[in-house]
Amino acid sequence: MKRLDVAIVGAGAAGVAAGRKLAASGLDVLLIEATDRIGGRAHTAFHDGLHFDLGCGWLHSADRNGWAALAPELGFHLDRTTPPWGVQFRDLGFPAADQRAARAAFAHFEQRLRETPPGSDRASDLLDASDRWTPYLEALSTYINGTELEQLSIRDYLAYADAETGVNWRVAEGYGSLVVAAAKDVPVALSTAITSIDVSGHALRLTSVRGEIEAARVIVTVPTDVLSSGAIRLPPRAADHIDAARALPLGLADKIIFKLSDCDGFEPDTQVLGNPSVKRTASYHLRPFGRPLIEGFVGGEAAREFETDGDAFAAFARDELAGLFGSGVRSRLEPIAQSRWGRQPFARGSYSHALPGHAEARTVLAADVEGRLFFAGEACSMQDFSTAHGAFQTGVAAARAILDSLKL
Repeated sequence: MKRLDVAIVGAGAAGVAAGRKLAASGLDVLLIEATDRIGGRAHTAFHDGLHFDLGCGWLHSADRNGWAALAPELGFHLDRTTPPWGVQFRDLGFPAADQRAARAAFAHFEQRLRETPPGSDRASDLLDASDRWTPYLEALSTYINGTELEQLSIRDYLAYADAETGVNWRVAEGYGSLVVAAAKDVPVALSTAITSIDVSGHALRLTSVRGEIEAARVIVTVPTDVLSSGAIRLPPRAADHIDAARALPLGLADKIIFKLSDCDGFEPDTQVLGNPSVKRTASYHLRPFGRPLIEGFVGGEAAREFETDGDAFAAFARDELAGLFGSGVRSRLEPIAQSRWGRQPFARGSYSHALPGHAEARTVLAADVEGRLFFAGEACSMQDFSTAHGAFQTGVAAARAILDSLKL
């Protein structure tokens, strides 16, 4: 067993970013990944000559996004087309006047979150049950946060809202493919789940399903639901981190990809909303990049429900799309891929949110243990949580902290 300088647990966006930084500094580094692929919740999938992202797909805050800066260097192409959700939905049962009213309701709700937050720190406490747009606000929360407003800390939500620059780009070859390419010069051990980390000795000792590993420093980048589950036994000195992870559960947002046999009537890079009057609805990105695809997106309780039945999401999406485009569209829709992030044992969800009253948990989770055990990942970001660029930033920050601790 060769002792490493740094072992990085998890080869997602944070782990890859940290690994690049540390490997470039000449350290002996190993990315240790429980699954059989690099990327974590960034995953570009392929089908019949087409590719699409089943995980993160947008370079949010692209003007200060580390992945956007890195993409050209690695030979990837950035698409700066304005996202369809950045303008308006197509008018299919959702007239322009109603869309303006719905957007105004959302803006007013955010204003109330800022100006008159309740002592509970619970976003749902500011909902008006009699307002016709309340279901729309709940649906938006499931897309943005992966959870309903009842489970959302106002202070945490606003920390991100203030950080968003509104510049959103895409990676033509796929966000997941970009993360994979970024790891090309970093040693990686796949299918190697870590089950415990011991800090009692001079070197940290990691126990994996394939044996033991020793390292002078360790970065843990696994999702919060994995951390809080006890899947990795951490030292007692990291108990605060486990508590913080419990206060930062992963919301759930899933995608379904349909291939279109006929693109007639589907304008490229536009979006429709299934039903603006109910919370349990999906949004649909029509023909991303002009491809013959429809990307359906659903979050929160509806996504959890659909994950329990393999065909439920496809049936639901077909019904909504038929309601918008007519029953004849059903025969043109072939489901070719679907994410189930909640059922992935080494993810268990999509992206983190703070429970009401626990916005400070991100600071706790991001702290190191005795300058030897470090943590990174989107949940450790104070302002860019729930994003791959937030994960990137925390991975680089952990790498820098290690270099400082080693006086390099």
